[in-house]
Amino acid sequence: MTAGVDTGFFFALEEQHPIALKVWEEQEIVTSVIVLYEIEKKLLGGRLSRWPTIMADLRLAVSAIDLGEEIAKLAARLSHKHGLPGLDSLILATLLEARVKRIYTTDAHFELCQAKGVEIINLAR
Repeated sequence: MTAGVDTGFFFALEEQHPIALKVWEEQEIVTSVIVLYEIEKKLLGGRLSRWPTIMADLRLAVSAIDLGEEIAKLAARLSHKHGLPGLDSLILATLLEARVKRIYTTDAHFELCQAKGVEIINLAR
């Protein structure tokens, strides 16, 4: 099964969250290129210092999906309807367009956007 993940998933993984570890080891992982942006920005700010090889590891283990017109339009609708921040709506739209069945996150506002057939798993709970 393919798992969709947002940026918070990687923070949970760095902290050895048991569900995140299991997903990392056992599932194909897909995310948005926006997540790569957010991780790179955190690295530049000194966050994720316990995982210095994260970008190289992601290139090997994660499929990052580029943005396109349909994802942008869906993100705008999600942001407008649910009040999601722009980058989060782009990440969520990417994962929905990838037709993942489970999304692993640490953001509670993702749970506001339950899509039919998609389970949102909040690792912060």
